[in-house]
Amino acid sequence: EGCLYSQLVEMFDAGELSVDRNGRPMELTYETLFNAVSKALFKAHVQGRLKADVMRSPEKYVEFDQDLPKTLLDQREAGKKLALITNSDWEYTRVMMHHVFDKFLPSGMTWRDLFHVVIVSARKPAFFSQTMPLYEIVTEDGMMREKFRMKEGRVYSGGSASMVEALFDVSSDEVMYVGDHIFADLNVAKGYMRWRTALIVREFEEEVVAIDRGKAHTEEVINLIKAKEKCSNILNHLRTEMHRYKQQRHSSIFSSETEEDMYRLMGKLLTTMIGYDRKIAPMLYHDGSHFNKYWGYISRGGFNDQSHFMRQIEKYCDVYTSRVSNFLRYTPYMYFRNSRLQQAHHRSLDRYRKEVPKDMLDDLWEYSAL
Repeated sequence: EGCLYSQLVEMFDAGELSVDRNGRPMELTYETLFNAVSKALFKAHVQGRLKADVMRSPEKYVEFDQDLPKTLLDQREAGKKLALITNSDWEYTRVMMHHVFDKFLPSGMTWRDLFHVVIVSARKPAFFSQTMPLYEIVTEDGMMREKFRMKEGRVYSGGSASMVEALFDVSSDEVMYVGDHIFADLNVAKGYMRWRTALIVREFEEEVVAIDRGKAHTEEVINLIKAKEKCSNILNHLRTEMHRYKQQRHSSIFSSETEEDMYRLMGKLLTTMIGYDRKIAPMLYHDGSHFNKYWGYISRGGFNDQSHFMRQIEKYCDVYTSRVSNFLRYTPYMYFRNSRLQQAHHRSLDRYRKEVPKDMLDDLWEYSAL
């Protein structure tokens, strides 16, 4: 919806939406354009036209990943219980799963053999927080029979997350839920069920490549910022010593003999910092352009900070990756641990001494030659 709206906004700004198909003038605004897009897509979903087009030509819309069935097979054979939980109806699920999985599975095996239970029309996120009627799908064409608890090897419609826990006799921290939508999936699975969660973000594959391409650029910006910060640190100390001197307090740097030289050095430091700013500013603007020239990296907000999206991932997700088949690189017994958190006060004392020098004479000697 967002992509379609942005494309129409570009057409609207270019004057390409001024008349309708019959040549009559249209009075559009950004708001009416958004409402039209939202209404059209809602109708396409409700009436089933969108899914019908996908089912007719799945190869046109689906990217194959032959490692995905291997990944799930490894997990199942290692004793993991696998459940497919989808909001899609049975007909769509059956067609798409057959198209995506069956051709990559061992002879005689189908996608149904991968999962211990299949749940369609799950109505997530309500699936995690509410108890809804449960129906077993007993025929391939979708005939249903009401049930009150789940059994392995069956296909169900509706139900709830608590029924899944009861089926497998597991507690919350023994479940890993894998989804691709933070608010439709993961935050509710985490908030209500306390399940462990894994987020799939396909865009990270492109971002990893873009970060590698922009590595030299990023390192150059970092070096320039460090150089500027060093100038700024020395200048700030000089300003503090200057105020002490003017108040006739003891100063280890300012005196009647050095006062003029110190003022000249402060001016040189300020000029040097301005020069650094002129170099850094355009480089910061272009940082992330290897991924997107308008928005930069999806994981960063500015140069050093995380984006809002990454903060949401940290809050709601235990693991994130670009695709499920990435788990094939590890064994099914892998225990993923988060990286050690570094706080500002965890810096080593050596680094602290460099950033806040007690004796500035060496640094002053270096910058006196500017």
